[in-house]
This record gives sequence, C-alpha cells and structure tokens, in this order.
Amino acid sequence: MFTKKSFTAAFLTVILWFSTALPVSSANVTISAPSAILIESSTGQVIYELNATERRSPASVTKIMTLLLTFEAIDAGKANLSDQVIVSRHASSMGGSQVFLAENETQTLDTMIKCIAVASGNDASVAVAEHIAGSEEAFVALMNRKAEELGMVDTHFEDCCGLTDSDNHYSTAKDIAIMSRALTTKHPEVFNYTTIWMEDIIHETAQGTSNFTLTNTNKLIKQYQYATGLKTGSTSKAMFCLSATASKDGIDLIAVVMGAQDNEHRVQDAQTLLTYGFNVCNLYIDANQEDLAPLPVEKGVEEEVDLVIFGEFRYLDTQGSDLSAMVKIKELPESVQAPVVEGSQVGRVRYYLNGVEVGSVPILCGSSVEKAGYVDYLKKIWQLYLL
Repeated sequence: MFTKKSFTAAFLTVILWFSTALPVSSANVTISAPSAILIESSTGQVIYELNATERRSPASVTKIMTLLLTFEAIDAGKANLSDQVIVSRHASSMGGSQVFLAENETQTLDTMIKCIAVASGNDASVAVAEHIAGSEEAFVALMNRKAEELGMVDTHFEDCCGLTDSDNHYSTAKDIAIMSRALTTKHPEVFNYTTIWMEDIIHETAQGTSNFTLTNTNKLIKQYQYATGLKTGSTSKAMFCLSATASKDGIDLIAVVMGAQDNEHRVQDAQTLLTYGFNVCNLYIDANQEDLAPLPVEKGVEEEVDLVIFGEFRYLDTQGSDLSAMVKIKELPESVQAPVVEGSQVGRVRYYLNGVEVGSVPILCGSSVEKAGYVDYLKKIWQLYLL
C-alpha cells in the first residue's frame, strides 16, 4: 500500500529541483565578485545570478562534495561517525589549510568532519576520502560521478580538497549552488558542524598528546546573524570563494561567490546577496496533508480506490505578490476503470495566483485494483442476494 509519507518523501526529492519564476534582474544588486548566484534552497529557484556558468577554480569549496559523499556513506551504512579514521602518509603531507594530522594518527569520523567543515583541513579531507573509498583517486571518481548525477555540467574534480592548481579542476557558481543544496537539504545535520565557531580537538600521536583549536574559516558565522554555513575556499588561482547558507523566517538561502579579491569582499558580497534575498523572498507552502475521498472504480474487484496527493507544494515569490490570494483547484475524473495501478496518476492539484497557474502536484492512486472477472461478478451477485 502506498503511504502518504512515502509519496511525500519521493515527491520532495524530485520537486525541489524545479522552479517557476525567473531570476531577479542583476540591476537590483551590486557586488564586486565576477561570478555569483543566489538561490532559495527548498525550491532551487534562482533569485540572482552573475556569470553563474563561468568555469572557475573552486579551491576548498570543493569540500562540499567531499562532505556530501561522506554523509551519503553514513546514511548507506558504509561509514559511521564513530569510525576510527587512520591518517596515511599521503593525507598528512597535504599543504594549504590543514589541522596538522600526523601519519598513523587516528581520529573519529565525527572529528574529521569537524576538521573539514570548520577548519577546511586538506589533510582531514584526504584521510576521509581514503577511509570511504580506499584511495583519494577512487573517491574523486565518486565525486565526478555524483556531480554528473546532480546535473553539474560544468564541474570536474581532480582532488577531494581543492588544493590542486590543475586547469582540469573547475566548477561554476551554479554548480556549487547545486551541490550545496544537495548537501544541506538531504543532510541538514551538516549545520551541526558548519555553525561551530571554535572547538578544540586532541592530537594523540607517538610524540604525545596536544590540543588543537579549530577556527571557522567562514567569518559570516560571526558577522551575519542568519548564517548557517557553508564552505570557504581560496588559492592564488581561485582568489576568494564562498558558498554561504543562511536561514530566516522559514526561508533558506544559498549564496555562492567566486573570484572575490579578498576575504572581506567575499563576505560582504555573500551578505549583500543573502540580505537582498531575505528582503524580496516570500514562500508559499501547502503541505497537502488533507484526506481525499476515495475515487469510484468501474469494473474492478474493489468498488473504489484511495487517493494520495503526491507531496507538498512550494512557490517562491520575489515580486511582492499577495500569496494569500493563491487558489487551489483539484482536478479529478468522476471514476476510473480497472485495472488500476498503485501510484498511477488520476488527477492533479493546480495552483493559481492572480489567474495564472504557478504550479501543480499530481494526485495518485494509493493502491492497485484488479479488473473484475466472471467469478468476481458471481461473488458480487451472491453478496447482494445475501443482503
């Protein structure tokens, strides 16, 4: 039996990747970075974009994909937060931003995620990649496969941390927004890490025990009250990049800035985009949890079939419309003819704003109903006779 919960989960996975409105004109926003994008997270709707499909070096913003695959491995039972991750010589040799993990040092996967999400540790990223996939190379193959699966058409990874200077390691503001959205909507537990400002970890090596303080590389966490994450990145080639997430009054935004001239400008650009987004965004949500009357079935072994609305409906308005004027109309036939297949669409809920359709949600059959045969009709006649 199809349940409303199972339909809703499936629907959210699909519908979150679609939007209905056009991005707001760039004339409304002024930023210094050469490439950027702002989206609303739950709908994926673009609110602002500037050269968003221009391929650029992403630097440590690469680690968003590393975190995504890590949480997917945990969900799949292939890894656990309590796993002891052993640091290889290769991992410990990473330069750039690091947490100074020693060869053969062990840390829990939970601690390693903190090292990646908070301090952008290249050494921790490689250690986790090796723990999950056996080698960094194998993990990078998974990263590129996931990028393709998500529709990140202008992205290719050469390593798991973004330290490489290769021209073949690139992404775009749009693609970074896509993977940021995948990470934060499917694994919101990442915010338990990205909102940490400072935290100590303990190094236990052959040389003894020592404390190391992780400090968040994302200064928005301190400077912007609605900030929730997500990941910074900077190299001489990439300049200063940031995928910034923030939440206010039930609206979640993702602002990606690439190629800013310094940390101050990337933070200011991200804050400008987020503030603008919160000022213009208004979100309409219909949970669609009401029960529908069963639909009559003709020539079936059952007289009727239960109906299910296929998940919630969301509409993001950036034009100041009165969303209380939204009109909801259910379209259904008077009956359906057997055989009926569970999950088949029989109708649709349509939403209209100011007379214009802004979206819809399918209405599906909650169970299967077989076509009645000769014996079934005899049973029905006998039941009527008994009555």
